[in-house]
Amino acid sequence: MLTPYGRNNAFLLLGIGACVLLLALTPVGTALQVILIALGIIIIGFTLWFFRDAERPLIAEAQNNPALIVAPADGQVVNVDSVAYSPELGGPAIQISIFLSPVNLHVNRYPASGTIVEARYIPGAYLMAFNPKSSMENERSLFVLETAAGRISYQQITGFLARRIVYDTKVGDVVSAGKRFGMMKFGSRMDVVVPASAKVVVRPGDKVVSAHSILARLVSKVD
Repeated sequence: MLTPYGRNNAFLLLGIGACVLLLALTPVGTALQVILIALGIIIIGFTLWFFRDAERPLIAEAQNNPALIVAPADGQVVNVDSVAYSPELGGPAIQISIFLSPVNLHVNRYPASGTIVEARYIPGAYLMAFNPKSSMENERSLFVLETAAGRISYQQITGFLARRIVYDTKVGDVVSAGKRFGMMKFGSRMDVVVPASAKVVVRPGDKVVSAHSILARLVSKVD
């Protein structure tokens, strides 16, 4: 199934792939026909793979525990860094960065349940997504989520190839962990920022799965 967040791009690419295959039916020579058929199949195959959607039930452990922060995207953890001061959280924090390669599922999901208190698009550059500077300099969308266990923030960040962010979140939305909210197209990065008091359970190099992998546990005042 194709994700609704990318169907416009998907249909365009599928159309291009179909046109390439039709071109292969014209008398252009056997060698060129083989190349065109292969190219058409590659375009169609990549499109169906990249813009695929998948059911990802929220991990049972997090369903009734607002303190657990789950991965909002598939990919690999590339950084777990201390942040001296997060303006969104109002204090020291920890940033967890997830890199999405072009072969990862690019549909994004909410990392926790709560109320969206900030949602904004920030224009910027297109540095490689694994570059630490991309968190502050690249085009991105920033969200701040107030959960029952505390406040977190997260960002969809474009990369060198990704030039399009899609989301349907606005301030005031009451959201549920694991539910879809958007996607980043053609390779990108997702940052999740939690208070410094949180217990982070992932480290660089870990592979994570959206709605299934736990990133951190918030420590509330009563813990």
